[in-house]
Amino acid sequence: MRVLAAAGLLLVGAVTAVATVALHDLWWGLALAAAATVLTTFALPPGWWSRLAFVAGWVLVVGWLTFPRAEGDYVISQDAQGYAVLVLGLVLLVVAIATLPRPTISAGGDGS
Repeated sequence: MRVLAAAGLLLVGAVTAVATVALHDLWWGLALAAAATVLTTFALPPGWWSRLAFVAGWVLVVGWLTFPRAEGDYVISQDAQGYAVLVLGLVLLVVAIATLPRPTISAGGDGS
């Protein structure tokens, strides 16, 4: 069940990233997309199958869209808004990894 939820959140993250990149040239579009992305990230519980899956989908799509197209131009603009999208992705990735639950040690094993 967790794998299905993670796949769904990966897809939702990817769709949110496409919307973010599509609207990042407009100041209000960037603000709306960043707010929606950040609020969704913090609304999801921390974990491999929830928050990290959403952020991974978002970051993977934004990373894929940073490569130049066949015409030689870029989908993400090389201005303050474009760099804001890239910084947002980096911050989201750090937050998602930093808030992962710590692994628990079983009661019978002390490692020795």
